[in-house]
Amino acid sequence: MKENLNEGTPEEILDKINRETSKMQWTELMPFFAKGMAIYVSHTLDLIKVAHALSVDNKEQFETWTKEGLVANVTDEQASAWHESNVVVWATVIKPWILVQPIVD
Repeated sequence: MKENLNEGTPEEILDKINRETSKMQWTELMPFFAKGMAIYVSHTLDLIKVAHALSVDNKEQFETWTKEGLVANVTDEQASAWHESNVVVWATVIKPWILVQPIVD
């Protein structure tokens, strides 16, 4: 993602994040997890809106989500389970973070 992500209207920023979000095998994201850069986003949240909140540094919202357990660093247990199950996740980049959201049927 470009460094000027915050440039543009909120709708343009959301559109850009949406276009840069894709399904990925968790195994492809393991190097980012190893560096502590993978952030779990609950399936109950809109990944695009969470990414937008991070991009505009909405600390208050992130603190709320964190306290509720809806956003957190990916845990060793999650990473291991996803690796063993060959899980596919939704992923998007808000430098330096990779936000990941398990796909729920």
